[in-house]
Amino acid sequence: MKFLFVLNDAPYGVERPYNALRLAGALARSEGTSVRVFLMGDAASAARQNQKVPGGYYNVENMLGAVVRHHGAVGVCGTCMDARGISADDLADGAERSSLDDLSRWTLEADKVLVF
Repeated sequence: MKFLFVLNDAPYGVERPYNALRLAGALARSEGTSVRVFLMGDAASAARQNQKVPGGYYNVENMLGAVVRHHGAVGVCGTCMDARGISADDLADGAERSSLDDLSRWTLEADKVLVF
């Protein structure tokens, strides 16, 4: 089964991105699944590399990495990156600059689309 997660909120301050990535990671570890995560709006900053968070606090960069390590994909809206001054060099390992055309294709290919 193919899952697409679309995240819109900033990675910290609300728990929607955290909960979405918890579920995405769990599904990515499940046999027979494919997981893609598309970050847009303020969620684009979730893909920044070298995030430093307080001890005991979740790290969305690591959570995205877990999806990638299980053969998932992470796309980051290029327009949203530009609006926030994020370059391709700023992205965490496995995250890639993406586009609305990519999101459209991923949506058509997905069996389930979850929007957070």
